Amino acid sequence: METDRMPTIALVDDDRNILTSVSIALENEGYRVETYTDGASALEGLQSRPPHLAIFDIKMPRMDGMELLRRLRMKSDLPVIFLTSKDEEIDELFGLKMGADDYIRKPFSQRLLVERVRAILRRGAAREGVKTGPTPEASLERGLLVMDQERHTCTWMGQPVTLTVTEFLILHSLAQRPGVVKSRDALMDAAYDEQVYVDDRTIDSHIKRLRKKFKAIDDDFDMIETLYGVGYRFRET
Repeated sequence: METDRMPTIALVDDDRNILTSVSIALENEGYRVETYTDGASALEGLQSRPPHLAIFDIKMPRMDGMELLRRLRMKSDLPVIFLTSKDEEIDELFGLKMGADDYIRKPFSQRLLVERVRAILRRGAAREGVKTGPTPEASLERGLLVMDQERHTCTWMGQPVTLTVTEFLILHSLAQRPGVVKSRDALMDAAYDEQVYVDDRTIDSHIKRLRKKFKAIDDDFDMIETLYGVGYRFRET
């Protein structure tokens, strides 16, 4: 059956309005959606009927998204996107360290969520050897920076740096051509497949988080340069 080949998305949220609206958006893109209203029931369903990707709210009854992710990671590397509120930045970083693939803040654009889902599923397909387009440069090395697109891994000075899908794509775009200035529009194009509208502040926020993550490893990290009014570039070594 054709539906057997549709990627399945598990959506876990105690807000039924979000369950309904996001389910419709994903189903309109050809995905099958399984919904859960709390973490405890989701854990059982995720283990008995593994989907291709899961979307977790953080604050839920019975078992929150963080605990759900912790238990899931004991047995599974299922891709996970977190839905977070504006005041949950610490939770976002903790979630990424625990193994979340990406996060989106509420209120969010459903189009943006669909694009993040597509990006993560493509990455998973590439990791499994499924051809989804032209073969990208598998590994990129720029001095102390090493990025592997197929494995979605990034290291600096040999230390792993946990990046979201969007952060990875932005950094990879910059590092591909050291010394070349990339405008915010160019970085948007690199990070979002279909001209999803994001304002300049969104790109600036991603750059800020990238710098913070690298400075946590190397306090002297200064490889991402800002050219005010123009854009960003990766420093030539």
